[in-house]
This record gives sequence, C-alpha cells and structure tokens, in this order.
Amino acid sequence: MKKYNKILSRVLILGVVCLAFFSLRAHAQDEVFTLNLKNADIHSLISTVSKQSGRNFVVDPRVKAKVTVISAKPLNADELYETFLSVLQVHGFSAVPAGDLIKIVPDVNAKQGPVPIYDPGAPSSDQLVTQVIKIVHVPAAQLVPILRPLVPQQGHLAAYAASNALIITDRASNINRLIKIIESIDRPDNEEVEVIRLSHASAREVIRILGSLQTRGGQPGASPGVVRFAADERTNSILLSGDSAARMRFRGLIVNLDTPVESGGNTRVVYLRYANAADLVTILTGVSQGQAKIGTSSGEEGGTAGTVTRAVTTNAGANNAQAQPAPTPTASIIRSTNTLQSDQPQVDIQADEDTNALIITAPPDEMRSILAVIEQLDIRRAQVLVEAIIAELSQNNSQSLGVNFAVDGSDSDRPAAYTNLGGATQALAGQIASGGTSGLSQGLSLALGRVGNGGVDFAFLVSAIAADSDNNILSTPTLVTMDNQEAEIVVGQNVPFVTGTQLSSANNNPFQTIERQDIGISLKVKPQINEGNNIKMEIEQEVSDVSSTSVTGASDITTNKRSIKTTVLVEDGQTLVLGGLIDDQVNDTNEKVPLLGDIPVLGSLFRYRSSTKNKRNLMVFLHPTILRDVETADFYSQGKYDDLRMAQLNHRGDTPIANIPAPLLPELHLYYQGEPVSGEDPTIGTIVPATSNAPAATDPNLSKDLSLNVPAANAQPNGS
Repeated sequence: MKKYNKILSRVLILGVVCLAFFSLRAHAQDEVFTLNLKNADIHSLISTVSKQSGRNFVVDPRVKAKVTVISAKPLNADELYETFLSVLQVHGFSAVPAGDLIKIVPDVNAKQGPVPIYDPGAPSSDQLVTQVIKIVHVPAAQLVPILRPLVPQQGHLAAYAASNALIITDRASNINRLIKIIESIDRPDNEEVEVIRLSHASAREVIRILGSLQTRGGQPGASPGVVRFAADERTNSILLSGDSAARMRFRGLIVNLDTPVESGGNTRVVYLRYANAADLVTILTGVSQGQAKIGTSSGEEGGTAGTVTRAVTTNAGANNAQAQPAPTPTASIIRSTNTLQSDQPQVDIQADEDTNALIITAPPDEMRSILAVIEQLDIRRAQVLVEAIIAELSQNNSQSLGVNFAVDGSDSDRPAAYTNLGGATQALAGQIASGGTSGLSQGLSLALGRVGNGGVDFAFLVSAIAADSDNNILSTPTLVTMDNQEAEIVVGQNVPFVTGTQLSSANNNPFQTIERQDIGISLKVKPQINEGNNIKMEIEQEVSDVSSTSVTGASDITTNKRSIKTTVLVEDGQTLVLGGLIDDQVNDTNEKVPLLGDIPVLGSLFRYRSSTKNKRNLMVFLHPTILRDVETADFYSQGKYDDLRMAQLNHRGDTPIANIPAPLLPELHLYYQGEPVSGEDPTIGTIVPATSNAPAATDPNLSKDLSLNVPAANAQPNGS
C-alpha cells in the first residue's frame, strides 16, 4: 500500500510540473513585444529574439551591422521572428536551420548550407528555402533565361533536363511569386500541324507567296495570329503550324492558289546563271523520258485501258530551227516512249544559246520536276588554283690535262704522225696546213714547234682546263581552272628540228624537212573536287630546254626533258611532292700511249687525263587551292597582281627616250574603281572591273597570305 501511494504521488508531481511548463509556454506565446531599435548592433537584436522566441542561434563572425526597427504595434513571438528574418534579409544575411540550431550567415554562403525544402502549405516568409518545380509542357531549360532576372544574386536557379524540373533556392516569399509565373507559362500548346497536299501549284512557289504575305503581316491592322509553314517538295505538300484561326485563313489562300492552269499556257523561260543551256537540254530530256517510263509502267500495272506517253522535243538552236523550212536531225531531236497522240501532254525543251536560257513547255507536275533539277544543276562551280613548283639544282665540275703532238716531215701538206688523246688533235689536224687554230679546245693551249714551208710544221700541243658551273632554276607555273575541267599552260619556244634532208640532182641546194616542237614549261591539269575538300588531280608536267652540250653522234640539236604524268589526291591548300630526281655522276678518263705513257716523268707527254663530276637535284611540287567564291578568287588575284607590280617598281630604270615612262601596272584600287590611270602608261585607258567590291588585303582563314605592301600612288621608286 505504501508503495502504491508513493508511485501515485510521483505521478501527481510530474503532472503538476508539465502543467506548469505548458502554462508558461502558452503564456509566452500569448505575450506580445514592442520592438523599436535605432542604430542598434545586430547582435543585440539576435539576443533579444533568442530570449523572446526560445530559439538558439549560431552567428557567423562576418555578421556585423547596425539595424533600425520601428514597430507600430506589439508583436507576438512568431511575428517577432518573421520581423527578425526580414531584418536579416535587408542586411544581406540569412537564417539557415541546422537541427536544433539556427545559423546566421551571409547570403553568399547560405545556399551552400542545409537549406530546408520549401513547404507550399507554410505561410510566406523571408526564410531561405529550396524548391524543386516540375515542368510539364515546356522544356525547363527554356525557362532559365526567363526567370534568371527574377532571382537575386545570392539565390540559385538551375534546370535538370533528365526530369525536366527547375531547382530554385531563394526566399520563400519570392519562390511563391516564381511559382505563379511558372504556372502561367507552363501550359499546353494549342498549335497543331496541318499537311496540305497540292494538286496543281508548286509547293515552293506557294511558300514564296505566303512568305511575302507574312512579311507584310507586321504592318498595322495585320492579324495577330502567327503561322509557320514549310514546303515538302518530295510530296508537293505544305506544312502549316499555328492556331486554328490563322491556319484556316492561310488554308483558304492555298486552296485558291492551287488551281489548274489553262492548257497550252504552261511555258517557262529559265535564264541560267552558271550552267550551259545546250548541255542541260540532254540531261533534262533524260529526266523527262524517265518520268514518262515510270508513268507508263504505273498505268500498265494498274490495269487501266489507256497508256501514259510523253513526247520530248529538244532543240539546241531555236533561232536556227525557225530559219529552216523543215527540221533536220541536227536541229531537232524527238524522243518519245510511245506514239504521240494529240490529246496527250507534250514536254518540249529548247535551248537559246544567245541568252543561255531554256524554254520549257510541260504539264505542271513535270514542270515542277524539271525546275527542281535545273535549280540543283545551275550552281556556281568551284575553281581550283594550281601552283606547280619546279626546283632544279645542278653542279658541274670538270678538269682535263694532256699533251698531243703532230709531226710533218714530208713534202705534203698533211701530218705524217700525231697523237689523238682526248679528241683534240683530230679536230686540229685539218687546220695545220692552213695555219689556223680554230680547232683548239677551251682552256690553256700551249703549242711548241713552228709552221713553215719546210721542216716540222707543228710539234707539241699542251692543253689544260678546269670548268665549274652551278645552276639554280626555280619555275612556278600557275593556272586556274574549273572543277572537272582540263586546263593547260605552255611557256617556252617553238624550236625547229630537222627531220630529213634531200639533195637535188646537182647536190648544191639540199632540201630539208623541219618539224617544230614546243620547248619550255608545260602544265596540264584536270582537278576533281570531292567531298571534304579533297582534290583528285590528273597532272602532266613537262620541263624541256635545249642542251648546251651536244651528244656524240647527234645530227641536230639536243634537248633535255623532264616530265611527270600522274594522278594524285591532295587536300585543299596542301603542298604535295609529285616526284623528283637526284642524279650524281663522276667520270674519270685516263688516256695514254702504251708503254710510252708509263715512263716516269716523260710519260706525261704521252698521257691525257680528265675528270668530270655532275650532280643534279630535281623536285616537282604541287599546291592546289579551291576558290569557291568571288572573295577568295579576288584575294589570290590581288596577291599575284601586287607581286607583278612590285617587280615592276623594283626594276624600273632610266628609259633611253626621254619623257616616256616605263610600263607599270595601275594600283589595284584604280583597277576596281574604273578610274583612268594617271601618267604611268598613256596606252592604258579606263579599266572597267568585273566586280565593284575590292577584295580584302589579307584573309586569315586561307592557307597563306599573298598580300604585299604596295607603295602609294605618289611614291617614286629609286631610279625612276
């Protein structure tokens, strides 16, 4: 019994304590405070709020400020805490809950702490919270640039594409405002896509007309509905996208435009910009015949009674056909899949070469196909600038030393005995009797003896020579050609070669046959531009010249020839070596009289020695550049133009006739503006350019810079 009373008394005491605690807490909640501070330290405010609200705070050392709070009415504990949060926001601080504690830190660090998740049911406050908002109808990434200006700098806004959601860290009151804005934007789109298939008109042409109408739609009084449209040329259809009212308005316009044309009036004249009209006639004829075959086979498979036929008439010269009484096979080519009937449609394609135009008569469906083919073929073809570099280095060294003699002890005018070492005496023998020396070789020649009517006419001939020659040849032929077009450049001379000789009956006037050949530098190239700026090139390169030394046994002049014929694949702007030759020759010749030439010292009188060393390096390089537009072509043309003008400026000397200036190219800006050249060359008049825009001096996107610093027009070069 005592034990039971003891337990009961303890329970009563615990109940009284709890009742007293809750009574005090309720009293604290009902207690109101009037908060008025002027330039008070923020730590004093934190202490007051902690004491009145019962919350524990951890204050960052960087939290320092003077605060002023004016309260017009008393505040309870919750209202006091909300006022405290507002004061922190004004001064750039935030209260971040962390368990039983609340951290007061600067705003820049607040979002990196344990920010609580936003509770939509909680009242709005200045508490820093994080909210994840699911986006349904629009991409979340598209909302980020729209909402970014509405989030303060210390806040955070990011899009998570995987779940199409937005993550926002900000004050709870601002998040409520952002949620309302997002709800007004994240709505389903009522736009639909409609496909309208045309029967008579061309989808591309209708799109052009609708585009001009929509451009004018920005004017006052235009409908606010916006319609987007596109053409599907494969099915000849138009795709409309927009609200129903706007689509209905454009649908009515399309129906009115899609009406059949009158029979016999579907003739178009197409002026070509780049392609050749006569060449396109053959291609378009094949296209029309192919369509006719497809239509015929389709009709047969469907089991219809009639057959579809097409007659295609091509004419490469319309003007000539009218002048002739009857068409000839060269003026008119008629091709058809079946016999032409009067009630069947006819396709007629003619080329007017004078205006480079096509005259096409065809049904609407075939007209659309033909025009589509013309549009894809009539394009600007790229050009290729081909620069070949031919470098040749040669070095020749030769030395010779020998003694020859001739003895004439007879009464005749011819030598009785002589040595012929090195081939010198044989050429000289015929000159002994006449006393001439034209047969002497180059170098030092020393003759010992005498020339007279009796006795010895010629004795010893000592010859010595050393020759060195160095050649450095650099040739850079350049030419421009179109894609898949063969081009050739030849720089040299047309040299005659004797191919035959025929003597007359009297043997006094020989008749010679001569054949002329080009000697010099020739470059023949055919480029083909492939996908990825690869260039396939068929190249024939030849360098030939007349040799300064003749070959033994040759009846006419001798030519040196170096040629390359190959097919290569090279990148745009790449320098590729096509081939070359490294030739190194050493020739040593020792001629002597047997036995006599082996005698010490005296044997030198019966010996002839020569040494020759030839070394030659030849390399051929290729550098192609694709010229796709006018600007690139002008850039390289300006570089070559400036190179030539600079060479003229550097080599202008005194002219032999006074008041006659040396030839000089005009400055490039005068060339493009069509101004008359001032005083440099009176034979040059006004130059009218092909284009009105001068090219840029440099282009960093190109593989090399050909620009030069050309002096001004009034600058006078040295020596001029």
